[in-house]
Amino acid sequence: MGAALTRYRVIAWIVGVVLIVLVVIGMPLKYAFDNPVVVETVGPAHGFLYMIYLVAAFDLSRRADWPLKRMLLVMLAGTVPFVSFYVERWVTAWLDRPTARTPEPVAG
Repeated sequence: MGAALTRYRVIAWIVGVVLIVLVVIGMPLKYAFDNPVVVETVGPAHGFLYMIYLVAAFDLSRRADWPLKRMLLVMLAGTVPFVSFYVERWVTAWLDRPTARTPEPVAG
């Protein structure tokens, strides 16, 4: 599951950065200064990268055996600026934490 987590983490950061560029730079340029070049360039790139993000999140969720609700919430994180960073950290912490199970004593 380590490779799936790494793939998810990388694409989550990429999607997050591209979405921030789109919203913080592209949208003001388009609507305030009538210059849509960033939106026309970064918008389709974000859409393509978001599809890759969905595949990576789905792959990780199946390997981690997440319930459907958790999987959908992680998938939606790529649509809100800054949320993909928070969710990526949450997912990493959740998957890296040790299990609460204690080893059974050895009979002998």
